[in-house]
Amino acid sequence: MASDLPMGSQLEQIHGEIRDNFRALANGFQRLDKIKDSNRQSKQLEELTGKMRECKRLIKEFDRELKDEEGRNPPEVNKQLNDEKQSMIKELNSYVALRKTYMNTLGNKRVELFDMGAGVSEPTADDNFQVASSMTNQELINAGTKTMDETDQAIQRTQKVVEQTIEVGTQTAVTLKGQTDQMGRIVNELDTINFSIKKASQLVREIGRQVATDKCIMLFLFLIVCGVIAIIIVKIVNPKNKDIRDIPGLAPPAPSRRLLWAAEHFI
Repeated sequence: MASDLPMGSQLEQIHGEIRDNFRALANGFQRLDKIKDSNRQSKQLEELTGKMRECKRLIKEFDRELKDEEGRNPPEVNKQLNDEKQSMIKELNSYVALRKTYMNTLGNKRVELFDMGAGVSEPTADDNFQVASSMTNQELINAGTKTMDETDQAIQRTQKVVEQTIEVGTQTAVTLKGQTDQMGRIVNELDTINFSIKKASQLVREIGRQVATDKCIMLFLFLIVCGVIAIIIVKIVNPKNKDIRDIPGLAPPAPSRRLLWAAEHFI
């Protein structure tokens, strides 16, 4: 009996789920015989098709677990488990053939077991798959193994893409952080330059005011000096001019030689 086979806990759980689905399929086809309405029959067939797809998925899982445990089991146990797997595949094929018969009776298009329907990105059944009911056990095993290998390869490619995306994202984050720090330094330098420009502008204005004040003072002193020189010149040229006062602190002009001579003789 299948229940007496030595299995691991995970393998036994999958095997139990497959057997539950097979019982549901048997009961479903029995009820289908009693349904007369074609619409209800089509709906029942859709439900049964879902059960078949679930069985197919579980058999793949059963095969993967069987390969994982193959190294830990004796050869006779592996043979018994492989025979059980082939028995489940045959039973599933029988339900596929039964479903095809009902579909032909309803006048619908033949749908193969491995055709997952519209909207699923898989190749068409006519191009890549054979009808399950017409395949031998070895062909079905090879087809399943090939499909699982392709799925594993697709998963590996996806993992590589994810890793590359994460790596690119990390590099981008590091680059953006570096650029942000650099922009912060540039902003600080611009603030320093702006502050220096403001201080330089204030200093230039102060220097300008000081220079203007110094120029005014120098001009005023120059005018005073020019006025003093002019008065001295006028006093020397016309000493008898009483309209021009003596400059305080400046000695009167020296007498001429004639006056000095007259004064000596007069004495």
